[in-house]
Amino acid sequence: MGNIDFSAVGLVLAVVTGIGSYVLGRHLRKGRAAKRQAKERAAAHATQSRQVRRARERGERK
Repeated sequence: MGNIDFSAVGLVLAVVTGIGSYVLGRHLRKGRAAKRQAKERAAAHATQSRQVRRARERGERK
């Protein structure tokens, strides 16, 4: 393999794999966090009274 020994190749492969794992984990976490926030928001809206819900909807329309 020329001047590159296997330990250098292994180190580069480990770094690339680690970076890929980090990026993939952040991407997947964003999706889960958005889904969890939507679920919490829906639960909070479900417990609101009719008056509070209508006031919130009026505010969202503006």
